[in-house]
Amino acid sequence: MSSSVQLFRDQKYHELKGQCLQQGRLFEDPEFPASDESLYYDSAAKGKVEWKRPKDLCEEPHLLVDGMSSHDFHQGKLGNCWFVAACSCLALRKSLWQQVIPDYNEQEWDPKNPRKYSGIFRFRFWCFGEWTEVVVDDLLPTENGELIYCRSNVRNEFWSALLEKAYAKLAGSYQALDGGCAAEALVDFTGAVAESINLAEGKYGEVISEQMKLFEDLMKVHKRGGFISCSISSPGRPSEAETEMGLIVGHAYSVTAIRKLRLGERLVFSFKAEKLFMIRLRNPWGKKEWHGAWSDSSEEWKKVSDSERKNLGLTIENDGEFWMTFEDWCKNFTDVDICRTVNTSYFSLHKTWEKEMMYGAWAKHPEPLLNRSGGCFDNRETFLQNPQYLFDVKKAKDKVLVSLQQEDRRKYKKEGKGDNITIGFEILKVEDNRRYRLHKLTVQERVATSPYSNTRSVFLRRTLQQGRYILIPTTYIPGVPTKFILRLYTDVPSKLRELKADKPKMTCWSLLCGYPHRVTQIKVHSAEGLQKQDRSGGADPYVLIKCENQSRRSLVQHDTTSPIFNTQVIFYRKDIDSPVTIQVWNSNLLSDRFLGQAVLAASPGAPREQQRLRLRGRGGGEAAEVPGHISITVLSSDDLAEL
Repeated sequence: MSSSVQLFRDQKYHELKGQCLQQGRLFEDPEFPASDESLYYDSAAKGKVEWKRPKDLCEEPHLLVDGMSSHDFHQGKLGNCWFVAACSCLALRKSLWQQVIPDYNEQEWDPKNPRKYSGIFRFRFWCFGEWTEVVVDDLLPTENGELIYCRSNVRNEFWSALLEKAYAKLAGSYQALDGGCAAEALVDFTGAVAESINLAEGKYGEVISEQMKLFEDLMKVHKRGGFISCSISSPGRPSEAETEMGLIVGHAYSVTAIRKLRLGERLVFSFKAEKLFMIRLRNPWGKKEWHGAWSDSSEEWKKVSDSERKNLGLTIENDGEFWMTFEDWCKNFTDVDICRTVNTSYFSLHKTWEKEMMYGAWAKHPEPLLNRSGGCFDNRETFLQNPQYLFDVKKAKDKVLVSLQQEDRRKYKKEGKGDNITIGFEILKVEDNRRYRLHKLTVQERVATSPYSNTRSVFLRRTLQQGRYILIPTTYIPGVPTKFILRLYTDVPSKLRELKADKPKMTCWSLLCGYPHRVTQIKVHSAEGLQKQDRSGGADPYVLIKCENQSRRSLVQHDTTSPIFNTQVIFYRKDIDSPVTIQVWNSNLLSDRFLGQAVLAASPGAPREQQRLRLRGRGGGEAAEVPGHISITVLSSDDLAEL
C-alpha cells in the first residue's frame, strides 16, 4: 500500500482478511457493527432492520456485474439521492472509480474458491486532503429480504451498497447521509475542487450570453473528467414534489453528457444545419423523466438522423435518463454543483496548474495577536485576527483558482453539532515585500471576496495582476473554531505560505546588527507631468523606493507621462533618522534615466492621508524642482505590530 494512503481507525485490510481466512470465519467489523448505532445517530429513529450478507440475499453475489455503468443502482429509503447522483457520475470514469475501489478484481467473489471469501471489503475516499482507506464487512441492512438503502438494479451486484456502507462508516452512521450535496461526495471520491452556482441568481435562464459562457465552461469541465450535478430548490414546495414537466423538486440529478447537436443534413459545401445545445441528465430513482421538448419520445427527435441518435445513445425507456436543451435546463433547474478535476500533471495536452495546499484552523484566543477566529470582513475590529496566507502572482496576469474546505462535520451529528459552518475568504493585494502578518487595513486593496456559504467548501476563480497577495479564510461570525484546508491553483508557482510572525524576530544577530524601531508603509499611487522622453511625447517610467539598504522597484508603465503605479512597500527601519527616498526613472534600452525624486522623513507624526509632492533633483530637501508630481500615502509607527 502507498504510504500516502491513511487507514481509517487504523484497520489493515490484508491483515484482517488474513486472520479471517486463517480462522475460517467471515469478517465482522467491530468499528461499525451490524447494529442500530451504525444506522442512526438519533436514538428515536429506530426501525425493524435485519443485517444480511449478500450470500443470504441472492445466489452468486458479485461486486460488479459486467463492469460499472451510471444505470447500476437506485436510491433506497435514505434521503441520499445526492450520493446516488455522485455514484452515477463516478461510474462514467473508470480511472476514478478504480481509485475508490482499489484492486476490485482481487476483492471480487470467486465462485470457484468460496473459501477465499472472508466478507471484507475496502474503499478509498479523499478525506480532508488525504486518501483514506475504509474497511467494511458485507453485512447490509435489509427489510423483508430486500436492501433498504442504495442498491443495484442487478440483484446480485453489490458494489454500490458496500460503497455506501463505507461512506456511512466515515460519516458516523447511515442516517448522517440523509440530506447532503453531490459535489461533496464527488470531492470525497476524487479530490476534485467543488463549485456551486445558483442559476436563478446568475440569470442564466434569461441572459443568453451568460448561458453560452456557462455551456462552454460546463462542456470543458465534462470533457476534462469533471462532474456536474443539479437540483431544483424547493422554497414553498414540498421536497420530492413533481413539477408539471416531470422533474422532482429538491432532488439531485447527475449530468451524464453535454453536446452540440446538429439538425438537418450537412451537405458537401454547405453548413446549413442548425446547432442545438443539449444536456443529458439522470434521475437516481432510475425512473421519472422530463416531459418537455426533447424528452425521450418527443416529436423533436424526428428531426435527428438515426446515426446521430445512435451517436447520442438515445433510448426510449423510462430509465431515468433523458435529454433537454441547455436553455430549458437553465430555466428549470436552480442549483448546479460542479466538480473540477484540476489538472496538475506535466504530461498533459491540457492546461496544467501549479497546486499548493495548506492545512489550517480557526481557533479562539483572548489575546488579539494570538486569536485566529476573527470572523468576516464586516467585523472590522477582528477581521485580521484570522489565519493569513501569502502568495505571489508572477505573471503580468494570472488566473487563480481557490478552494476553501472545512472539515466534514457529519461525524459530529451524534453530538448535535453536525451542521456546516458558514465560511468564505478575502484576497487583499499587499506590499510587494510584506513578510509579516497584516494588522491594519490602510493602503492594501481588497481585490476579491468569495461567496459566503454554509456548504462544506467555497470556490473562487479570479484573474489577478502581478504582485503579492494575502488570502484570509474566515468564518462568517467570529469565534467559531474548526479546521480547514486551503487549495490554490496558479499557472506558475505561487509560493503559498502562512504568515505566523507579527514582526521581525529578535535574535542574537539583532544585538550585533541592530533591531528595527519603526515600521513604514508607502503606497505610490501615480505621477503626472513627467518630462517627455521620446519623439512621440511619451515616457516609460517606474518608481524606485529606497530606505536604508533596502529598495523596491515597481513595474514599468509604458508610453505615458502620467503613470498609475499603485505600488505598495513596507520597511522595518533600524535607523529612524535615515530618510525614505522615492525616485522616478525612465526605462531605456541601454541606460535608465533619472526623472526626479521625493525625500521623506516618514515619521509617525507625518500626515497619513494621500499627498501630492513636487519632484526634485538629486540632493536634499532643497534640491531644485524638476517637471512632475507624485501622489503617495505614507504611514509610520513605532509599534512594529500596528501596520
